[in-house]
Amino acid sequence: MLKTPPASDLVAYTNEYTAFMLAENLIPMKKKVVYDLGANNGDDIPYYLLKSDIIIAVEANPILCELMIEKFKVEIQAGRLIVENCVVTDKVVSDAVDFYISKTDHVLSQLPQPAPSNLIMFEKVALPAKTISSLIEAHGHPYYIKIDIEYYDAQILRALFSAGIYPPFISAESHSIEVFALLVAHGGYNAFKMVDGASVSKVYSNRLIISENERMQEKFSFPFHSAGPFGNDVDGPWMSADNFLQVLVLEGLGWKDIHATNLESADPSARISVYYLCLFYTRRMIKAMLTRVSTSLRKRLSLG
Repeated sequence: MLKTPPASDLVAYTNEYTAFMLAENLIPMKKKVVYDLGANNGDDIPYYLLKSDIIIAVEANPILCELMIEKFKVEIQAGRLIVENCVVTDKVVSDAVDFYISKTDHVLSQLPQPAPSNLIMFEKVALPAKTISSLIEAHGHPYYIKIDIEYYDAQILRALFSAGIYPPFISAESHSIEVFALLVAHGGYNAFKMVDGASVSKVYSNRLIISENERMQEKFSFPFHSAGPFGNDVDGPWMSADNFLQVLVLEGLGWKDIHATNLESADPSARISVYYLCLFYTRRMIKAMLTRVSTSLRKRLSLG
């Protein structure tokens, strides 16, 4: 018999409820498990519901977890969603860890301590932590893992690969070239795509998405600040590591997600075209020229 925990502990209650349903065979065993690491307010969950059997939404911020629980009550009760209110780490910690919640924008909250000059913009709170390995051990092997943890993506990737976990589909934010290097050298991935975070809501608006459960097409629009699609829903062919590196060099790092797969093969002909290269360098030259003109005008005005 399921005992209802205190009403204040919403996350614990929802997780216990799902565990009870599974134990009583009231929910069939799931096959495709999506891990949403850095789930934030759950913007990506409606899309993941179309593409998987169960979602493990991991979010450190308790307030955002409560919002998700309220928003996705039906999915939680059906066993489609589990919300893990914890900081995801690469190593076991004996106690709570310090987490820094942004005072200006909740998507900027982070585990690593911010620079001293920026500390005033964050509130330090002690929160429970779980390793990525323990989460996967508890909930099952991942079909896809989205890693969007500010300045901590590389550590999670390293922990995954050290534990012998290589999801068929995986993505991580490319704030550092180390993310790409880990996917290639430690993960063994050789098929890649990119999703530009700033343009997700424009590029992927009113897209026809095939629902994995019902095998039906459904129109879907990704909201701003969402991670966007994964797998073959991402535009373009899968590129080899060598060809994708050229894309990284041209596009640069930052708010861009690198998607990788070991389920699909890279298209050897998928590479940057001569037209794209010419366009890129033309834009760079025009930008440099405009910058010089602007600087020159400012100097003249200041002297005049």
